[in-house]
Amino acid sequence: MDSYEEKISLLSEMIAFAVIDGELHDREYDFLLLVSQELNVDKDTFMDLFSRRNEFVVVKDEFHRILHFYRLALLMHCDGILHERERIAINEIGINMGLNPSAMKRILALMESSSNKMIDPAIVVGAFQEQHN
Repeated sequence: MDSYEEKISLLSEMIAFAVIDGELHDREYDFLLLVSQELNVDKDTFMDLFSRRNEFVVVKDEFHRILHFYRLALLMHCDGILHERERIAINEIGINMGLNPSAMKRILALMESSSNKMIDPAIVVGAFQEQHN
């Protein structure tokens, strides 16, 4: 990911997604904090994102869009409660990012069937790259 603005945009989108069910669970907050640290966003900036609305920037690089989709999917599952609004939102976000809907559906189904809701990153990337063949 190239720019700081892209990182802030991705975090903002994840925060908006986390509260789509009406509340922010502790595990969701912890996950978001880990992502912010991974993206080298300081804690004050991270906390500020909860009180403001940003325009979301679609990342141009496909690999980073896939990574962002997977992060959102992990976030969706981390509180142990899967809301219909989350299902709808993640599909809309993925389509807006230009991701293949059948690959998104496949990844979400694999995550549902996984005991810890995680899947191998190579499988995630592979599912999206199948559309190129």
